[in-house]
Amino acid sequence: MVNYREEILDVSSFPTEECLELVHAFNNKFPKKDAYMFLDGSSLHIMLIQLDMVKYRELLDGLNISTDLINKAFDMINSIGSYGLNGNKRLFSGYNAERKVVNRKAKEKNRSKHYYANDNNFSKVNTELPSEYENKIICADSLQFLKKLPDNCIDIIFTSPPYNFGLEYDTHNDTAMWNDYFDMLFAIFTECIRVLKYGGRFVVNVQPLYSDYIPVHHIISNFFIQNKMIWKGEIIWEKNNYNCKYSSWGSWKSPSSPYLKYTWEFVEVYCKGDLKKRGNKENIDITAEEFKSWVVAKWSIAPERNMKEYGHPAMFPEQLAERVLKLFSYKNDVVLDPFNGAGTTTVVAKKTGRRYLGIDISEEYCKTAQKRIDESDSGQQSLFDL
Repeated sequence: MVNYREEILDVSSFPTEECLELVHAFNNKFPKKDAYMFLDGSSLHIMLIQLDMVKYRELLDGLNISTDLINKAFDMINSIGSYGLNGNKRLFSGYNAERKVVNRKAKEKNRSKHYYANDNNFSKVNTELPSEYENKIICADSLQFLKKLPDNCIDIIFTSPPYNFGLEYDTHNDTAMWNDYFDMLFAIFTECIRVLKYGGRFVVNVQPLYSDYIPVHHIISNFFIQNKMIWKGEIIWEKNNYNCKYSSWGSWKSPSSPYLKYTWEFVEVYCKGDLKKRGNKENIDITAEEFKSWVVAKWSIAPERNMKEYGHPAMFPEQLAERVLKLFSYKNDVVLDPFNGAGTTTVVAKKTGRRYLGIDISEEYCKTAQKRIDESDSGQQSLFDL
């Protein structure tokens, strides 16, 4: 017989009625064989075997009790860092025996989480984006324009820099020497890190150039690590066999030098200073089903089909931007794309109730981006209406 894991929360600072409401709602929602609560004086006892954390969060958010009590009740369970899984439920009883790891928390502390970023000098004082740049498409050199912005004023950056594959951009030379390309890119990214808020997210969609054997995603990741950004994770954007044409095999039927085929791109996610981004729960717009689906870090999304219409050779689809913004930011956050191109990041920011700033050196692309935003204002149908 499996014994319950017991957690105890001091609730002496909260009204007894609110604590009882929480206990009653919890015990009505979940079967006792999984978990239950009881109140003993000023102590709230939670007895755990397994629990669906998404449903637990939904239950808490639906209660008319103080936010502090909600957060403490959730964090007490969510902070248990070691667990097994049974379907959608976390297992809390017997997991140490199953995994044979003793003193897991102490060992994590000894290893030092994200040790490469712990000695950063980032300011924790966040500021606001100047109002004259809010909800604007700016035609300018990103490096020069970003220098006008104050430190720590952007909540999330989502971008896909030029590939340097030789694509036909409007004004950008996409066949630069690799050293020159990365010098340009990292000068802009350095300014982006400066303007990003403490706790903000920097998300980059990138594809390596396999024919040149340039692991762009690794080189970019090394840059972020060297600049004390915390690696949050990596998402595989599966493009459903797009660009996977079997016209070149390398060394046919030989281990000499076979050419590997790839059907995906990478989405790299970094955080500035803190893995946790603070915001108002009223500004969360991701649903439970979206959350459960999107935290599985392989996203099967068809590529953008309207690139000819928008006159841009390398666009990611709106659905990719929607997932990034809803999973890693709140409504009303400020979204920056320093390589805004035809404006997918900014138009999705607009559609999802976020503020935006898009920068691109091409006047033609900026006109296209503004037109797409204007059309979204006029009520034209988008993917969010379908």
